[in-house]
Amino acid sequence: MTENTSPDEKTIPFYPDHVTNEAKVALGIGVLLIIIGVIGLSVPVGLQPPADPMDTPAHVKPEWYFLALYQIIKFLPKSTGAVLPVIFAILVMIWPFLDNKPDKTKKAARVRFIVTAVLMVILIALTVWGEVS
Repeated sequence: MTENTSPDEKTIPFYPDHVTNEAKVALGIGVLLIIIGVIGLSVPVGLQPPADPMDTPAHVKPEWYFLALYQIIKFLPKSTGAVLPVIFAILVMIWPFLDNKPDKTKKAARVRFIVTAVLMVILIALTVWGEVS
């Protein structure tokens, strides 16, 4: 007995009371899942014909954060359009390890700023183009 409990205070033991309550809840959820499964098997929904992975509808577009990649794949061969962004992401990740010398002039920082600005404009333009196309 601990210091905080008095001898005449009633307590409920963890085992078997809590364990049996949890087992009843788990059994109820299991029965509910089985009922839903049986209903799903006996009354299938069947709203439309089965999906054809080789036929993409014209109105399907990816989410906004994939629109630039979607545009790249439209205009480049599929293998190039899929591999090029991965190579670019790997290059961005390893670039700090390749170029770790301090800058001695402002020209290098200006060139990096211009390259980054051009790439961001291209990325934004491809995203907007993918949305309106």
